[in-house]
Formats: sequence, C-alpha cells, structure tokens
Amino acid sequence: MISRVGAVAIGRNEGERLRVCLTSLVGRVGAVVYVDSGSTDGSVELARAMGVQVVELDRTVPFTAARARNAGLARLLEAAPTLELVQFVDGDCEVVAGWVEQAEREFAADQSFGVVCGRRRERYPDQSIYNRLTDLEWNAYPFGLVTGCGGDALMKVQALQAVGGFDGTLIAGEEPDLCLRMLRVGWKIWRVDVEMTLHDVAMTRFRQWWKRGVRAGHAYAEGAARHGHESERHWVRESRSNWIWAFVVPGLALGLAVPTGGLSLGLLSAYGALGVRIYRATRRRGVSPENSALYALFCVIGKFPQALGQTLYWVRRIGGRQSNLIEYKGPATASGAATSKQVG
Repeated sequence: MISRVGAVAIGRNEGERLRVCLTSLVGRVGAVVYVDSGSTDGSVELARAMGVQVVELDRTVPFTAARARNAGLARLLEAAPTLELVQFVDGDCEVVAGWVEQAEREFAADQSFGVVCGRRRERYPDQSIYNRLTDLEWNAYPFGLVTGCGGDALMKVQALQAVGGFDGTLIAGEEPDLCLRMLRVGWKIWRVDVEMTLHDVAMTRFRQWWKRGVRAGHAYAEGAARHGHESERHWVRESRSNWIWAFVVPGLALGLAVPTGGLSLGLLSAYGALGVRIYRATRRRGVSPENSALYALFCVIGKFPQALGQTLYWVRRIGGRQSNLIEYKGPATASGAATSKQVG
C-alpha cells in the first residue's frame, strides 16, 4: 500500500463496473473515497460494504464530474490530511495494477509535475465500432509533456490546491481547464507510455456516439469562450474547425449551387481530403489500415455533432440558461454492460 496516495472514484449507476473499480484501489492506496451522483442501483451500499468512504452529492444541485471530484478530494483530505497525491478515476474504469507505483516514481523524479497520466484503454474494443473508436481516441494523444489529461490521472494535492481544484460549473472539459490553470502557475503535465486504466464505455449505438460528440463540442465552445482570448488560445482551433466543416463548407457548397451551375458542390470533396489527411496521420502512429480508415471517417462525421454541441452552448449562454449534463450512457446491467450512461 502507498500511504501518501489517496483515490477518488466518481460515478452514477455503474453497477458491477464500480465493484471492479473500487477493488482495483482498496488496499493499494492510503484511502479511497467514492462520490455518488444520485445512483439508484445500490452503488452507495456497495461502496460502503467494501469499506470505502462515500460522499452522496446533494441532488438539488446540478451534478458535474468536476463537482464530484472536488467533493471527493475534500473528504479525502479530511480523513487523511497528509496525503500528497490523489488518483482520480471514473467509476467505469479499473486502475491497472502497478500504475500508481509507476506514477509515484514519475513524481519523485520531477517535483514540478502536477499531473501524471498514462494510457486509458477500452476494455471491450471489439464489442462495437464505437468502443473501438473510443479506444483509438484514447491513444491518439502524445506522450511526454502535454497540455491536458482526462478523468483518470494521478495529481499532486499541492498543485490542485494552488489552482482551487476543478471548476465545478463545467459539465464537460473540466480536466483540460484544470490543467491549463496548473500550467499557468508553473506546474507540468506528464503523460507516460504505461497502461493506467481499463475503461468500459459500453457504447453500442450511433445515437450514443453522436451525443458524446455533442458533449465534446459543448466542451470546446465553453473552453474557447473562457480561455480562447489568452495566449494559449485554448480550444479556439478545434472550435473554429467544427464551425467551418459543419456549417461553412456545406453552406457555401449548397448555397452557391444555383448561381455556379452546381460547380460549388465540388467543395464537398474537401471532406474526402480531410479524411485522407486524418487517415495518413493515424497510420503514422502504427494503427492498422482498417482502424485508421474507421477513425478518419468518424472524425469527419464528428464535426457535425461537435458543431451542434457548440451551438447548444452559445444558445444557452445567450439565453441565460444553465447547461445540463449531456448523457450518452445509462445504468449498468447486472452483467456490467450499459445502455446509455451519464457522463460525469
């Protein structure tokens, strides 16, 4: 057991996945806290039966992953105030044996690291093309010094406290936002080529994949709105790309079709060129031709739900309405699969 490391797991209706998650932590770190966002499947009772401290979030306040992680960290430090590192993990993930020890060594090697993360892999990539796409996405990121991380990461308590933790109002994109604020005060984000967690996305339908894209687009828009004017230009390029490919290109192609005698429709060939560029970049990472083609195709299609998510953000912001969680999965079944679960 590593006594200076604690863990915070968050979830809602994760079923058997939560048991697997907590089993991968209990006895391996100094303390474990589970934060529940309104589960109705016995998750709270399961966690308590495993000897894990539980925080049940107030249901009258909108749930967010950021809010849950902050609440978990606060409880963790109440129980063990001398903890130096905290492993954050989503309740549908299992922390790989040996990861925490490896990450702790990385922190020991460089005191400027605020976050250390590794590879998140999909548990069942062959269960559906959407699971496979998620696995490809998890591993499209570079190693070494990076600018952000995902929901699974080992973080230094001192670095978290230096920036006030996660922004609890964000419904998505809270980890890159946190990392950006850490970088601004001198901390570093380090990604190592080591297995970190196994994730069970349980995504079997196109509708789920589409809603996940809408969620990503919302994160891009809010991130750019908050930080895009700063020197990092946070998510400005991604947001602009979605606007161009989802609205500008088809708008010009179709809107000018009559005056150009249909010649403007040739602009639609740009989607093919974009797909080829993504395919070649994916192949250079050593991904198979089949998976590279699949990834490229869905990256191109993904511009549309992401642009929709960006639109929803701005419509709600201009209208003064609060954004709610965008759900693409549901409660886990007895076997651990899921239908359509809440994220975060």
